[in-house]
Amino acid sequence: MTNAPMPPGDPFGVTVDIEQRGSAVVLHVAGELDLVTTPVLAEACTTALRSRPPVLVIDLTDVTFLASVGMSAIVAAHEASGDHTKLRVVGGGRDTLRPIHVTGLDNLLAVYSDLSSALEGS
Repeated sequence: MTNAPMPPGDPFGVTVDIEQRGSAVVLHVAGELDLVTTPVLAEACTTALRSRPPVLVIDLTDVTFLASVGMSAIVAAHEASGDHTKLRVVGGGRDTLRPIHVTGLDNLLAVYSDLSSALEGS
């Protein structure tokens, strides 16, 4: 086993696509958020927050694994959003909602069941 970087399209990797939806910025996350892949999400959050959008949505619908480090990156984005950006999270399915619920992050974060709900009023 080597420590070489994962090739593009690796099934254990992660992608973050950034989309502007009205005044909101949406980060569509797909794949597994673990120790190796979470920096991709963290960097996307930092980049998106630089422009101080009124709303930043992190869409976890296509995330298949959410480790504690992934949740920490979301909390860090929440803290970095300050008073100028409302951070919203689309919980997706069981793979993401369960760890968010078990850790109590659903009490800290604005968690929505789907993207259209998260974008309402933005």
